[in-house]
Amino acid sequence: MFLSRPPRDSLTETELTFSGGGHSRPLTVRRSAQAKRMRLAVDPRDGAVRLTLPRRAALKPALLWAEGQRAWIEQVLAKLPVSAPIGPGTQVPLEGALLTIDWQPAGSRTVRRDGDRLIVGGPEEMVAGRVLRWLRAEAARTLEAETRAVALRAGVTIGRVRIGDPRTRWGSCSSSGDIAYSWRLILMPPAVREATVVHEVAHRLHMHHGPEFHQAVEQLLGRAPKTERAWLKAHGAAVQRVGR
Repeated sequence: MFLSRPPRDSLTETELTFSGGGHSRPLTVRRSAQAKRMRLAVDPRDGAVRLTLPRRAALKPALLWAEGQRAWIEQVLAKLPVSAPIGPGTQVPLEGALLTIDWQPAGSRTVRRDGDRLIVGGPEEMVAGRVLRWLRAEAARTLEAETRAVALRAGVTIGRVRIGDPRTRWGSCSSSGDIAYSWRLILMPPAVREATVVHEVAHRLHMHHGPEFHQAVEQLLGRAPKTERAWLKAHGAAVQRVGR
């Protein structure tokens, strides 16, 4: 998977709040048995401000330290992409292209694509929901077909192909062969989606990220996915904000 993180301990929200660039986020505290020192981070995908502490670290001095980092945190928040709600006249990315939402109140409520437009009718307040459902359906159809095609080339079996909306990863593969994706892959250029599909199918050959796994990815993809990883790093946060 391109973006993943280990299981987290429960997070505790504090009274500290940080603001920047139109974003306002409370500080949440996570205690971890693996943490050796305090660590402060801003998640570029959702703007969450998190303070990680060793299990037995005192909270009060940690909060004072976090307050002392306010200027840095608010600078990071100010650089985050703004939310990109969906509505009449707005644009949504689809496979690397930008489509304009063409709302026709008296038209069909079934979303359809016409060139660089997504046409949808019905009440204005229903436009966002209908477009998002259409995008998810496109993602489900496309990812199902592409995953099974790559699995056939790799000579492996897969179970269910599921679509969700996780904030911490673009795809995952279980030991039973089920593969899950973020529907937001349909918003990205096809090459990025392809690299993600190959990455997850390759886990049916190697359930780790060792050299054999990366070799399998390159063989199935026909290249090293360096460009696709760079695209995700540069644009992944903006993709996560579409429709929010």
